[in-house]
Formats: sequence, structure tokens, C-alpha cells
Amino acid sequence: MPPKNAPSNTFDWMVVEQSLEEELRLERNIRFIEDCENIDVLSQLCVSLMRTQTHQSKLLKKCVGHVAMLEAVFCDATQKP
Repeated sequence: MPPKNAPSNTFDWMVVEQSLEEELRLERNIRFIEDCENIDVLSQLCVSLMRTQTHQSKLLKKCVGHVAMLEAVFCDATQKP
């Protein structure tokens, strides 16, 4: 049986909500990038973002796969007589 605070929908845990502080910090960083005229800084930022995005994408894929496997094991274990 799932915990009392478990999401009602199987995929609710994947919904990402940002706090106001997080949204404002993101907006500040976006504006800094938009206002930046130094091509070298922008180039370095793009390279860094591409590396980070690739790493996080692979990590997220592995994590979701692991969670799915654990859910399958849990569901199988709870359905046995």
C-alpha cells in the first residue's frame, strides 16, 4: 500500500514546480545572458550548458528507469497472495 502522502497519479512525481525565488533567480540569469555582448563569455557558457545538459539528460534517464524498476518490483511484491 502506498504511503498516505503518495501522489494520486502514477506520474505526479514528475511534475516540476518552482518556487517564486527559483523563478526570479532564473529570470535574473536569463536577463544577464540576454544582455551579455561578450562572445567569448557566451561561447564558454554554451559549451558548459551543453555538457551539463547532456550529463543531466543521461542521469535523468537512468534515474527514471531505476524508479520504474523499483515500482515494478514493489507492485509485484504487493500483489502476491
